[in-house]
Amino acid sequence: MKDTGSLGSFKILDGDFLLNGEKLNIYSGAMHYFRVLPEYWEDRLKKLKAAGLNTVETYVCWNLHEPRKGCYNFSGMLDIVRFIETAAKIGLYVIVRPGPYICAEWDFGGFPAWLLADENIRVRCFDRNYLRHVSDYFKVLLKKLVPLQITHGGNIIAMQVENEYGSYANDKDYLVYIKALLTECGIDVMLFTADGQSRHMLSGGTLLDVYKALNFSEAPNEAFPNLEPFQSDKPKMCGEYWCGWFDHWGEKHHTTSPESLRTALRQFFEQDASFNLYMFHGGTNFNFYAGANYHDTYSPTVTSYDYDAPLSEHGGYTEKYHIIRQELHKQQGIELGELPPDTKLQKIGRVELTTSVSLLDNFKILSKRCRDGSPHYMEHYGQSFGYILYHTDIIGDYPESDITIEGIHDIAYIYADGKFIGKFDRSEKPKKGAKAESFTFRLPAFNEKCSIDILVEGMGRVNFGRKIYDRKGISAMTIDYQLVFGWDVYPLPLDNIENIMFLGNTDEYPCFLRGSFKADLRDDCYIDMRNFKKGCVWINGFNLGRYWEKGPQRSLYLPGALLKSVNTITVFEQECCKKREVRIVDRPILK
Repeated sequence: MKDTGSLGSFKILDGDFLLNGEKLNIYSGAMHYFRVLPEYWEDRLKKLKAAGLNTVETYVCWNLHEPRKGCYNFSGMLDIVRFIETAAKIGLYVIVRPGPYICAEWDFGGFPAWLLADENIRVRCFDRNYLRHVSDYFKVLLKKLVPLQITHGGNIIAMQVENEYGSYANDKDYLVYIKALLTECGIDVMLFTADGQSRHMLSGGTLLDVYKALNFSEAPNEAFPNLEPFQSDKPKMCGEYWCGWFDHWGEKHHTTSPESLRTALRQFFEQDASFNLYMFHGGTNFNFYAGANYHDTYSPTVTSYDYDAPLSEHGGYTEKYHIIRQELHKQQGIELGELPPDTKLQKIGRVELTTSVSLLDNFKILSKRCRDGSPHYMEHYGQSFGYILYHTDIIGDYPESDITIEGIHDIAYIYADGKFIGKFDRSEKPKKGAKAESFTFRLPAFNEKCSIDILVEGMGRVNFGRKIYDRKGISAMTIDYQLVFGWDVYPLPLDNIENIMFLGNTDEYPCFLRGSFKADLRDDCYIDMRNFKKGCVWINGFNLGRYWEKGPQRSLYLPGALLKSVNTITVFEQECCKKREVRIVDRPILK
């Protein structure tokens, strides 16, 4: 890598990329700083460099950087400047994809949930209200990135305009606005778009005067000809070569052939093409940050973002990694040197969860009541992630009636007078004749009062396609077509579990369970959750993410950097469990 202490240039000339006047083929790997603990950035980036790659690519997650309008966070795991500077120290160039939309199997495609509090907003188009928010955010974000551009002595060589826009729409005024905004904010490195290879995607997502990359998983020899009608005089680049794939809950774990990756690399070399491997290191959708897709049905994404990538979820070497290393070193005439040490895994064993407390007895500790006439989605109450509890008392003289809860996003547990009535799961196909996203149950006659409680889990906002306006909670409830008004609403983001008082044990679910364990080492490990049905886990207050018996993921990655000599594990189990214990093991459990 060139000395980043002096100004540089990266441009296109005569069909080649030129870096400071010398031809450069971009050999890049994707790694998202917000999916990897900062303690591991340097290790993972060194492994990326050791594979023979010269560039790292990352998205930027607006939703975590601006969790509330005007409140910004660029610290810790979100310190993108430190991430880029770490890459520079190791000798890597950086491609930044700032969005504002990133897809990435990330909640709401990276948009902050507070955008959805406005019922009239339209994202990813020339909507002035939306663009006002984008402008406010970009002015803060890009001010941090401008000094890191190669034109300012840094290592950022390119930035993307929006993201795979042709898969969504064709609003050229919007794309022109985003491009102009980047420039106005001081971005003077190469700008590019990246789209799928179909004609309608390339037609909708590209701009005449902006470099075009192509995203695909097919053989490069089959994919690149699709770009010729749109760009024939520029160097070829695959903006995302999908060398793995992600998982939804209820699917089998996805894997792809290592040898097909070798074939693809050789075809890239034959065509003198540049590429970005998506993902090179996937990491983890910690907390409640995983997104969802909606094709025929709603399909939420699992916590792991292992992606069957060349570096595993815990940063371990795979067969794909060694293929990339062999092929890239041969292509560049580089001798194979010593690799950074592989990631160590440890086995801690059985951990008992010795105390427990019911959520329904303690939700007022974790939430502040919002009194409302009608039930609204969680975004209305300023909530972005987690759970939300709706309570209403129906008062009067009612015969046996049908109660219908409407607009359920995504999983609801329903109680009448404290008795569990049933569960609704949006990811399951509606039964024949049933109304989509609604749950109906028969309520016995009463002549005084009936209390209804509805606990809703927002599983992950849709991150791709037209159903991206994916607000979480419920929209209405009726009793034999009569709307029910008068609600107490309790947002439960579960970002304050340290307030829970564990005074004994309960047999009721949903509940929190807690235990402790010692760790002599700070090596990585996995928590085997096969005794449990559905919920999430915290280690020392850090939310590792969701587990679900649906699989394919039946364990949660526990980074060793989170461990102390004595550790607290908290499990929120929504339904029930076989045995109140977990096992901490030295391998992921996927099926």
